This record gives sequence, C-alpha cells and structure tokens, in this order.
Amino acid sequence: MGKSPDRPILITGGGRRIGLALAHHFLAQHQSVIVSYRTRYPAIDVIEEAGGICIEADFCTDDGILAFAEEVKRRTTSLRAVLHNASAWMSESPAHKPAEVLSAMLQIHVHAPYLLNTAFEPLLRGQGHAAADIIHFTDYVVERGSDKHIAYAASKAALDNMTRSFAKKMAPEVKVNAIAPSLILFNEGDDAEYRQKALSKSLMKTAPGEKEIIDLVDYLLTSCFVTGRSFAVDGGRPLR
Repeated sequence: MGKSPDRPILITGGGRRIGLALAHHFLAQHQSVIVSYRTRYPAIDVIEEAGGICIEADFCTDDGILAFAEEVKRRTTSLRAVLHNASAWMSESPAHKPAEVLSAMLQIHVHAPYLLNTAFEPLLRGQGHAAADIIHFTDYVVERGSDKHIAYAASKAALDNMTRSFAKKMAPEVKVNAIAPSLILFNEGDDAEYRQKALSKSLMKTAPGEKEIIDLVDYLLTSCFVTGRSFAVDGGRPLR
C-alpha cells in the first residue's frame, strides 16, 4: 500500500481491539490516521502520542454521526480509506424491548456507515482509479443468521448489502468491500472453558488475532481491481 501522509485512513471505533490494532499498524507505516471513539480508553492517549487524530463521536444518533463527519471534514479535505469498524453487540432479551434492540443495531451498523459514506464521498473521490477504499466490517452470521442475536445479524446483513450498492455507486475511483469475521481474539476475562467451547466451533480451532484482519485490509487497500466483495475470516465456522 502506498503511503499517503496527506490522505488519512479513517477508522471508526479505533479505541480498542481490532480498530486499535489497525490504527497502530498504519501509524507504524507513517500513514496518517483518524480514529473515532466513544469512550476515552487509555489507548486513545497512546494513539495521539503516536501522531493519530482521535475524535470523540456518538453514533447512537444521526446528529452525532453527522457532527463527527463535519469534524472530520474540518480536519482534512481528502481520505485514503474509511474502515467501518465501530460495532455494538446486543441480544434479544427480556431486559430490552424488541424495538429498542432493532433500532440500536440498525443505528450503529446501518445508519452510521450509510451517512458517513455519503458525507465522505467527496473526500474519497478525485484521487484517481481505485485510489480510495471503504471497508465494512460485518460478521460471519450474515451467512447463517442467529436465533439469539436476530437484530444484530439483520443489521450486519444490511451492511453487507450496502457494500455492493456503494461499490456500484463509487466505482472506479473508490473500491468498497466487506470483511466478515467470526472469533478473531478473546477478551481478557474469557475463562478457559468458554475459550475451548468457542474454539471448537470452527474448523481451524484457533483465535488467529488481529494480524489476520490487518493482512486482509492491507491486501484490499493494495488491490486495484477487487470491489463489491465480502471476505469471510471465520476459520471455516459455517461448515461446522
């Protein structure tokens, strides 16, 4: 991937886990990075110390999404890529009304990418053939569904569909692809029993870590041809 110091890579939800790993990866390449965060984890300070721009954002409302877009446009006139990593995990349960669950999942996984892609289109265009990228992070459940996370799965499926629609709209200047992961890394509090049960669900029986995603993102940013596709990173889990 060519370095573009004056064309930042924007990563939503970049304060922890995969988003944080991506931010550090690009900063290590001297690539300008803009990160959105909702909670100011200590990792945000580290990103800023490394030269990244960190912007607090609340994607729970359309106004919050659009305010973030305006702040980004105030900071830069061009973007190399937009990586839609921000996500939320909410299950159907007696504690939440079904309408609230559906609204929350659609807000973060559909409203935010749709509004941001639309707002940032002028910042992504005008750089040449296949010179900019949008990557949506979906989920392996797009393919198989989920009886315990119906609204979550549906919202990620909508995001998967938007990948193809925006690819059609923005080609050939902007490539738009999706990454559909399953278990990539554990949380610190996950106990041994849970980890073993989770690992047994895939054919590869491992949690590969952030590098598996980073390598794929690098490939997609480097390609001058691939667009409108979804890439499963699931260890063969749907085949179990």
